[in-house]
Amino acid sequence: MGLLILSSIRTWIAKVRGRFSVDWILFFSVLPIIGGGLITMNSLGGESVLFSRQLLWASISLVVFFGLSFVDFRFLRRTSVLVFLFLLSAGSLILLLVTGEVIRGTQSWFTFGGFSVEPVDLGKIILILILAKYFSRRHIEIANVRHILVSGFYAFTIFFLVFLQPDFGSAMILFATWLGMVMVSGISKKHLIAVALALTISFAGLWFYVFHDYQKQRITTFLNPLTDIHGAGYNAYQSTIAVGSGQFFGKGIGYGTQSRLNFLPEYETDFIFAAFAEEWGFLGVFALFVLYGVLLWRILANSIRGETNFEILFGIGLAVMFVGHLFIHVGMNVGLLPITGITLPLMSYGGSHLLAEFVGLGILMGMRRYSRAAHKETVKNEFVGPQ
Repeated sequence: MGLLILSSIRTWIAKVRGRFSVDWILFFSVLPIIGGGLITMNSLGGESVLFSRQLLWASISLVVFFGLSFVDFRFLRRTSVLVFLFLLSAGSLILLLVTGEVIRGTQSWFTFGGFSVEPVDLGKIILILILAKYFSRRHIEIANVRHILVSGFYAFTIFFLVFLQPDFGSAMILFATWLGMVMVSGISKKHLIAVALALTISFAGLWFYVFHDYQKQRITTFLNPLTDIHGAGYNAYQSTIAVGSGQFFGKGIGYGTQSRLNFLPEYETDFIFAAFAEEWGFLGVFALFVLYGVLLWRILANSIRGETNFEILFGIGLAVMFVGHLFIHVGMNVGLLPITGITLPLMSYGGSHLLAEFVGLGILMGMRRYSRAAHKETVKNEFVGPQ
């Protein structure tokens, strides 16, 4: 009887192991990043409830991450499923424009009691799935220019609805995700250059013949906020001071004066990198970048072993999304890019973006269950077609 029970337990454990396929290197690179955000919120928040709320969202997101790792996501290859998700995303963004609450000048959130949900966050994951499906079916004929236009239509639909909110930061991420996936899909670079030139010529025409002087000034200030440090560039200026004052070792946890004295606004979301850099200094920032590097490495390592082009492209698109968030958030915190309200992945306060990021990572883990170990050249030839 005892041997029978032991055998049953072993069989059950074997089944669980067969279905439970988490990349533990990825998982343990994520935890310190979340912890860094929580520590920054707790050290500077005073009586704020941001820490406890973010801890709750992190716990929920981790449960979702592990739950999705058990799912076989091959059903996402079906066109009908992805069309439904695309329409659901677009429909939620349209509903948001009609009924959403305006917060800090943007109509980006549905509010339920004390919680707010930003539908564009899951919309980014859905767009990646849509583009992965589209490009995976057309990798042989991908050089045709119409694939730039058709894929651009999917991206532009979500982009336009987000731009109307107006949420310029998320719109930039959607565009960057589309552009990144287009560039790795094998589409002709000549066609991409032609489209880029057409957009450049169009903007130049608007700049010289349509825009008034005050409109040009607004664009200039938006692109380089430090030219107006007493006005639109004030937040960017304070952010650069915070980053620089951290020096090599940082001021220490809880001693970030720019944040504690309220010179740095929105330190828990838009400027959490600056708040973190002020307290942890160059060494802390270097460690943070190493962790993000490990995360991106594991995303790409898992995606390249995808069973089909769909899984490969999804992983690449997910990596592009993370890189876009990281690059734009850090860039605007050090004064190199416009202030657009972009969160730092896994660190900034907010349940919607944190949950969406773990949904993306959870889907990748689910795809990992049926991945294959393919030779690099084999993957390359299957992915972009023979050269």
